[in-house]
Amino acid sequence: MVADELDYVVGVDTHRDEHVLAAVTAPTGAVLAGENVRADGRGYRATLRFAARYAAGRRVWAIEGTGSYGAGLARYLAARGETVLELSRTPKGERRLRGKDDALDAVRTARAALASRRLTLPRLANAVKRCGCSCSLVGALSTSAARRLGSAVRGFLSDTQKPAHYRGRR
Repeated sequence: MVADELDYVVGVDTHRDEHVLAAVTAPTGAVLAGENVRADGRGYRATLRFAARYAAGRRVWAIEGTGSYGAGLARYLAARGETVLELSRTPKGERRLRGKDDALDAVRTARAALASRRLTLPRLANAVKRCGCSCSLVGALSTSAARRLGSAVRGFLSDTQKPAHYRGRR
């Protein structure tokens, strides 16, 4: 289990304009602190300061929505050597039963990571890690599949400094 290997999990509930953080201790799942940060470069830097203050030690980041609003944060943290895990959003039925609250969702995300036996890396991080392997297979792919793969990798690499929700804005 994840709880046996870590000291802390920082759960993140992602949104277009801000992210909600929750630092949770790994052995007990106790909430240490929470904070809201902007979903931009300044906010991303604040996430690392938050973690240094409340989750110094062996930690992992559990982020909802790494394929959308959390993509920029996931890339930022991964580029700085942090371990980022993707968790699926809390099912709507469970949110209705327990109430919808961003701070509570960040805690739920962190605790879900602690309870998991099998965690997944973010989709975009997987694509980059597999890029070397995938690129060597391009010759075996059809022309259109190879073109799509190349476009996806180029698009990902060119957008690494921008949050996902800023793409296409002027």
